[in-house]
Amino acid sequence: MNSDEIKGKWKQLTGDVKSRWGKLTDDDLAEIDGEKDKLVGKLQEKYGKSREEAEKELENW
Repeated sequence: MNSDEIKGKWKQLTGDVKSRWGKLTDDDLAEIDGEKDKLVGKLQEKYGKSREEAEKELENW
């Protein structure tokens, strides 16, 4: 999923994001606000992944 898709569909995607990455809180999702870089950063922070791992996981989603 690319940055524009994430930003444009963020409200609809938050439930899916929360299901897939359960460690992300509602506050995290509000802070991310559909920005791919912020989502990647939160995945790194919450799951201890490298930037490359987090980006790859997001791309595979």
